[in-house]
Amino acid sequence: MDVNTISRLLLVSTVAEGTWEALKMSWQKGKLNPDRIGSLSIGITLALGTQTDFFSLIGIPIQVPYIGYILTGVLLSRGANFTHDLLKYVETMNQKQGLAFN
Repeated sequence: MDVNTISRLLLVSTVAEGTWEALKMSWQKGKLNPDRIGSLSIGITLALGTQTDFFSLIGIPIQVPYIGYILTGVLLSRGANFTHDLLKYVETMNQKQGLAFN
């Protein structure tokens, strides 16, 4: 397995964990958390409306239409700090390994 494959695996697993945490926050104490549902709705709507797909931005294709937009919206709902940290992680990996995701 080459370094680029390992980097992609780490990145996708980080996105999966971030997505799960965002969805998990939507259901607390046996009921829906309206603040989190609102945040998820806004994030997904913005990603779909602007056709922002985090995976395509870093060169990881997703074969199922709209999944990239939806996952990006869920990540956006986590807020600017999480999104900034995720992008910083991608940038650091690229600098350390001299790789571009494409």
